[in-house]
Amino acid sequence: MRMNWMDRITEKISAPWVQRKVREQLQQIEAENESLPGYFPLSGGDRERGPAERYDIMQQALTAWRVNPLARRMVELTSQYVVGGGFQLDCEDTPTLAFLKSFWKHPLNRMSVRCMEWCDELTLSGNLFLLLSTDAGGMSYVRAVPASHIEEIQTRNEDCEQGLAYVSRTAFNLPGSAPWPAYDPLDDQPEPDGSFRTVMLHYAINRTVGGVWGESDLAPVLRWLARYANWLEDRARLNRYRTSFLYVVKGRYQNESERLSRQRVLNAQPPTPGSILVTGEGEEWDVLHPKLESQESGLDGLAMKKMLAAGAGLPLHFLAEPESATRTTAEAAGGPTYRHYEQRQQYFSWLLKDMLGVVLRRAACFDASLNTDAEILVRGADISARDNLALAQSAGEIIPVLNTLRDRNLIDDSELLRLAYRFCGEKLEEVKKEVN
Repeated sequence: MRMNWMDRITEKISAPWVQRKVREQLQQIEAENESLPGYFPLSGGDRERGPAERYDIMQQALTAWRVNPLARRMVELTSQYVVGGGFQLDCEDTPTLAFLKSFWKHPLNRMSVRCMEWCDELTLSGNLFLLLSTDAGGMSYVRAVPASHIEEIQTRNEDCEQGLAYVSRTAFNLPGSAPWPAYDPLDDQPEPDGSFRTVMLHYAINRTVGGVWGESDLAPVLRWLARYANWLEDRARLNRYRTSFLYVVKGRYQNESERLSRQRVLNAQPPTPGSILVTGEGEEWDVLHPKLESQESGLDGLAMKKMLAAGAGLPLHFLAEPESATRTTAEAAGGPTYRHYEQRQQYFSWLLKDMLGVVLRRAACFDASLNTDAEILVRGADISARDNLALAQSAGEIIPVLNTLRDRNLIDDSELLRLAYRFCGEKLEEVKKEVN
């Protein structure tokens, strides 16, 4: 009997050599998926969002920042406290410090202005991609690439925190386009013409353990930002309609044509507000207007705003909502927020220090007077002036006590100095290093 095409395909699939080949492939895939010590998949697995979801959240955060005043304020508050009055550079080596300042103030860098933009980008997307290029004279130039333009981060198989290359969305869609290489200090040498290749640096916040990508500060509150905006728009529309009303005229008319004739007359000359209207016994006037029970609307809006404040880590009075009538309660509510800004400022200072280290190492290949081992210090402005007042008060109260302990030989001079600086909010080791 002649076999049809379906039977022939089934016979080939069921052949022993085909089944053996499939088993070998499945075993190979299973072996490749086995986890090794320190290995994390590039996608981050269940610890990270998928590419489509990540891009969608970045776009939603950007749209919210553009059109939603609350989202704009949340991002601005972070940058205003973290960057504040700017950052100060310091280094124990004078030539090295002079070069770092020249890089910082270069017209093509203008770091004092870019810091604010970078902090906004870090807050909006959770990622900061810096493209670093160096000319033949050793001067480097840095540009930030939007995180939404990066499609993929290629890392080492054994360590997801060591980036190898960054694929842009354009390069991802165009086969053959080269991605941006990551900076590798062991493989960063000048080209034959004296210049360096362009490399990319990646910094992330809100990143899970085992993850590659960071996440926006606005990600947890995007849904509630949309709900609050929709609720507020609905309330504004309803309140606009609250002042609208219609006249209802009731009367006895002989037929439908007489009623329509009376309605045309009233439509042609409607009564104006404040005018006097005189009617006969056969006609009764009434006003029809929307009845909005809005006593509970304030509590609804406050509940959603509390959700926004909790998700953003801000007290309500930061979002133009007086949380309490007492000033003490409002000031106490800002304590955790200031601590959050302080931690973000420490990370941003480290970010700048790390980038300056790359710039310095490249410039040292052309200038032997630069010391790559010199420690670079990046200091941010004070988060809150009230912290300084509290520290000054605590230092003023503790120093007389410490003097009494020293006079009674309970502590020596070094211990007195250490405790005094501790209550001033400074570390004695760092102060001695700065003085020296």
